[in-house]
Amino acid sequence: MRHVRTITESEYNPQGSAPPRPSLRGAGSPPGTLTAVPQADQTSPESFPGPPRPARVAPVPLAELARLLDADASATGSGDAQQGGGTADAGVSVTGITHDSRAVRPGDIYAALPGARLHGADFVEQAQSLGAAAVLTDPGGTARAEATGLPVLTVPDPRGRMGELAATIYGTPGDDLLQIGITGTSGKTTTAYLVDGGLRKAAEKGEPRTAGTVDGGGLTGLIGTVESRIGDERIKSERTTPEATDLQALFGVMRERGVGSVTMEVSSHALVLGRVDGCVFDVAVFNNLSPEHLDFHPDMEDYFQAKRQLFTPERSRAAVVNFDDEYGFRLLTELRGEGRPVTTFSAEGHPDADWRARDVEVGPLGSTFTAVGPDGREVLAAAPLAGPFNVANALAALTALVVAGIDPSTAAEGIGTVPGVPGRLQRVDAGQDYLAIVDYAHKTDAVESVLYAVRKVTEGAVHAVLGCGGDRDPHKRPGMGAALARLSDTAVLTSDNPRSEDPLAILATMLRGASEVPAHERGTVLLEEDRAAAIRAAVGRAGPGDTVLVLGKGHEQGQDIAGVVRPFDDVQVLHDAIRARAAAEQAAAAPAAPPSPSPVSASDPLSSSSPSVAHHRTDNQKR
Repeated sequence: MRHVRTITESEYNPQGSAPPRPSLRGAGSPPGTLTAVPQADQTSPESFPGPPRPARVAPVPLAELARLLDADASATGSGDAQQGGGTADAGVSVTGITHDSRAVRPGDIYAALPGARLHGADFVEQAQSLGAAAVLTDPGGTARAEATGLPVLTVPDPRGRMGELAATIYGTPGDDLLQIGITGTSGKTTTAYLVDGGLRKAAEKGEPRTAGTVDGGGLTGLIGTVESRIGDERIKSERTTPEATDLQALFGVMRERGVGSVTMEVSSHALVLGRVDGCVFDVAVFNNLSPEHLDFHPDMEDYFQAKRQLFTPERSRAAVVNFDDEYGFRLLTELRGEGRPVTTFSAEGHPDADWRARDVEVGPLGSTFTAVGPDGREVLAAAPLAGPFNVANALAALTALVVAGIDPSTAAEGIGTVPGVPGRLQRVDAGQDYLAIVDYAHKTDAVESVLYAVRKVTEGAVHAVLGCGGDRDPHKRPGMGAALARLSDTAVLTSDNPRSEDPLAILATMLRGASEVPAHERGTVLLEEDRAAAIRAAVGRAGPGDTVLVLGKGHEQGQDIAGVVRPFDDVQVLHDAIRARAAAEQAAAAPAAPPSPSPVSASDPLSSSSPSVAHHRTDNQKR
């Protein structure tokens, strides 16, 4: 087996399969990227009271919060915000806020928000029973909220006011953190982990921008799709960017524990829905933009304008923008026209970019390059994951860190020691003589980029597995099917998270795209509705020097089928499939056992004359 460098070490990719790499988790801990944390929408619901909150919160008078919403504390029916409850409001103080009635704690404001099917006001009695001090809602929820006798703050758009309320209640904790926010279609998660690596190295070296406000500082925070982290404590992520109430509480916990800096993925949904209201990022990063979330955004212009919100004075102080991306170039042109500070980066080495990559060497599972800065300074850097797109992610991270005040050499050193990102080109090693990788790619551009990257480092054939999620943008499905068929030797079309949709209907759309690829340009196309069986099929076709690539779910720990979330981990399933194949081959190569002295009846359905038939029937029954 040819030597390949480990992307991610885990129980499925044991230590010793590659040279040891530095740990970011401190002395006494094994190296390697953290295993993905199961997400709430991928596993069975866990007990509340929800996300972490700071232990010490100074009570804020409800009257003060009412004034923040442009209402007098005694108002009962006038102004932009109305407070009901009469004299019962006197002396009421608030120590928290949540939009989830199950997560209410004594002293909370419960934000009763309008929803697509239900209104949060339907759950005010539950919130009251758990100790809610007041309710924030819209005119549609006011009557139900007032029926509890609790003080009620009514505003036209309660979701749009949660961020500033939460920041006020928790004492504007974000002001004490160095905040770096990352947006774009692809690469947010990887870039966030790389930035965090640079911040950890800077904290280790005592660079002042990373120091916490509490003794014992120097810890870093991370908020994103895979997980949130406070130092080394890991918290499952329900979505890429938490709701404003949870986000500000998380900032409060970070400040309380001595965290000095936080790296955060910022989705377009978060910007449109106000999840980052109350945040002002020190550095905002724009990676790229390609078609995605067009079930939420009506078109690409709306999608761009949503991302554009991160680069306003209300949301960020400095911008880092990808010079090579079409939308990135548009953004930097607009920002410079407004007089906003912008620093650009170019993985393609464009001389007009502030930071550019030169002498790029793409390796089997990582790349090295020279980062050249605006003053001609050169820094040797590494992208610890394969693919040209990860050179761009690493350069974006380095540029953001430098703009944040981190020394370029320190930034590059920290980025280069990141041991991997869960579900992003994550290697699965069970001793096989072919490469096995799991990746989160779930849109056409990402699928193409990963396949191109893997092809460059694969001696043999590429066997790829891919599905499309249900109840999500259906327009990308034909393109994803076509990309897999065109760029793989074996393209196995399967299920992702079909949710409420018919898995076969999703597969039919993907197959339509695959069928439009000319026959001489496409590989073998297989359809297998069962994802585990699809992974086994790809593994079964792999030979020495080949690559098995499982795409779409990455770090996810469950599969949503018809509203039921079943445990499912691509990394584990792929590992098990490799082990099962190896065991079967070993058994087949073993010397045959001596024949049984007892004769077998010819009518026995399990006789040697019909083993394949019996096995075939078993498979059909399972399906």
